[in-house]
Amino acid sequence: MSWAAVAKKDFRDASHSRALWALLGVFVVVLTLTSYSYVELPAMLGGTEEASIGGLLFFTAGNAALFVALTAIVICYKSIAGERELGSIKLLLALPHTRRDVLVGKVLGRTAVLVAALAIGLAAGLGFGLALLGTVELVPVATFVLVTLLFAAVYVSIVVAISATTGSTSRATTFALGFFVAFELLWDVVPMAVVYAANGFSLPARMPDWTFLVSQISPSSAYITALAAALPDLASTTGAAMGAGEIDAFYADPAVGFAVLAFWLVVPLTIGYRRFAAADL
Repeated sequence: MSWAAVAKKDFRDASHSRALWALLGVFVVVLTLTSYSYVELPAMLGGTEEASIGGLLFFTAGNAALFVALTAIVICYKSIAGERELGSIKLLLALPHTRRDVLVGKVLGRTAVLVAALAIGLAAGLGFGLALLGTVELVPVATFVLVTLLFAAVYVSIVVAISATTGSTSRATTFALGFFVAFELLWDVVPMAVVYAANGFSLPARMPDWTFLVSQISPSSAYITALAAALPDLASTTGAAMGAGEIDAFYADPAVGFAVLAFWLVVPLTIGYRRFAAADL
């Protein structure tokens, strides 16, 4: 249980981050405003479409995905690289903890911090939206929260793994931000650019089926798809599962979102551990 001691210490240290609480404050404000916008503005502007719990949950998911990604980077990029740069990793490994204990403890400690912050943010912002709707369906809301917390654990694993691959906080920052830009901001362009080039520099009337699978590689896209798999009825009524609607292939099942999240949970940590275990400290 050596990893448990590392996790407890890491939870205490990471929870004091001012950037974490600043991001949480922004998340609560943004989530409250967007919940109000989703529930109240259509009626105020003369719209006829009624707000629903399903629409509110998938509307919230986009904000939650951005908050999780940015907060995981802020609280995790120095988790191991910082200890190596300061030299405190030698003291930590002398207590005695193995490198595996340190990696597992860091992941669990930082996950607990992000999960706590996310739970506070969702309780405030999503709770406000549900209060405006005037109804609560416990099963869909609980399912949404569980899948969102899983997504938080996945992102923490990715960034801690990135931190484990280097002894420089500068490189860890560059790698973490590079991952965010590549997979969260630019990834949707990748399949489109490949199809555009392969089709003689023009887009076809219908994108090839494989572009759906490639688009799911982004962790946040996989999270939304996993939500659609966990909440199929709400996803169909809100249009959240439209991306795979016309595709006849095994990977068009929304459950592919969970498979991609499992990939991001395991593979980066395995690579990070191998790099950390082989590093000369």
